[in-house]
Amino acid sequence: MRIADIRAVPVSFPVPAEKSVRLGIGRSVKRDAVLVRVETDEGHVGWGEAHHGRCPGAIAKLIDTTLRELVVGMDAHDVSGVWARVFKMQLASHGMGAAAAMALSGLDIALWDLRSQATGWPLYRLLGGSAKPIKAYAGGIALGWQEPALLAEEALLHIASGYRALKLRVGDTAVKDIARVQAVRKAVGDDIDILVDANTNYTLDDVRKVMPAYEEAAVGWLEEPFAPQDRRAYAVAATLGRVPLAAGENQFTRYEFATLLEDGHVQFVQPDLSKTGGITEAMRIAAMASAVKLSINPHTSATAINMATTIHFLCGIDNPGYFEGDVTSLNPFRDLLADKLPYVLDGNGCVTPYEGVGIGLKIDLDFIVRHPLIEGPCYV
Repeated sequence: MRIADIRAVPVSFPVPAEKSVRLGIGRSVKRDAVLVRVETDEGHVGWGEAHHGRCPGAIAKLIDTTLRELVVGMDAHDVSGVWARVFKMQLASHGMGAAAAMALSGLDIALWDLRSQATGWPLYRLLGGSAKPIKAYAGGIALGWQEPALLAEEALLHIASGYRALKLRVGDTAVKDIARVQAVRKAVGDDIDILVDANTNYTLDDVRKVMPAYEEAAVGWLEEPFAPQDRRAYAVAATLGRVPLAAGENQFTRYEFATLLEDGHVQFVQPDLSKTGGITEAMRIAAMASAVKLSINPHTSATAINMATTIHFLCGIDNPGYFEGDVTSLNPFRDLLADKLPYVLDGNGCVTPYEGVGIGLKIDLDFIVRHPLIEGPCYV
């Protein structure tokens, strides 16, 4: 079974002002994703998702030109071989480009979809795993920089829907962040896990200020206080308190994760399957983290494809941590792209993978047609 064609399908939808969320990387004004369609010479079609990288048109162009030229004609079952060719010809020879890693991620996920179709198995089984409950937290583009009382109300809604953990967006001022965390802790009580994400918007001085309050509020992790390249800041921050650090959604391939793990300052590892190199590379990263007794807590991307794939992936490794549930108030990529929702929360705050072939979803092609690319940044 040979790869006959690969095409990117960038999709977008505008976010109404009343549904916009403000966080450390700006205010959401639209949502983007880059779907990847791989067709074989036997007429089979696999779907993947590449992260948009804030420039979905560019990621799509890279897939339609460079990646297509590299892999058309290759064996669609040879996922590792395809990965290695793209890495050698595009990433290794011209640097660890984030755009190339994102593009490769979407291609890789689509190839695993094709492999699942060939076997008739659910993805988790193809990865060597079993259908098991994976604990989930309420995340996505939600729980942002609103007033503490309103944030506490939103948190309670998510707890009422079944979540036993949630992630707050911090990265504002230390005073405002502390007030929000304290308000939510008071509202939800001591039995709910609270995580926080600064979206790389903290300084070391910010971390010094917030750490005592976060410790008192029993915050489970402080995610991405700094940009991933700022290794020194992570080293210092790890000495400033007992709240563990989390990072990884902006690390690409196992080579960058090797540095993160060797540094030893991050205790929760967070690859995004649509960024870091797809399922193939995420499995390698998970094994590396397992060797140093760390769990994998993936960042999830825009659509049902990434979300459902992530659950299957977590069921295929021996060190699964949290699944990031998307509680964004408006996300048709989650709700309408496929024939059903990408996951259903059980009564214990966990998710389980769908049975059936692959990730257990069927893509609605009409939905894709109705959501063409909108140029421009998704956060302002």
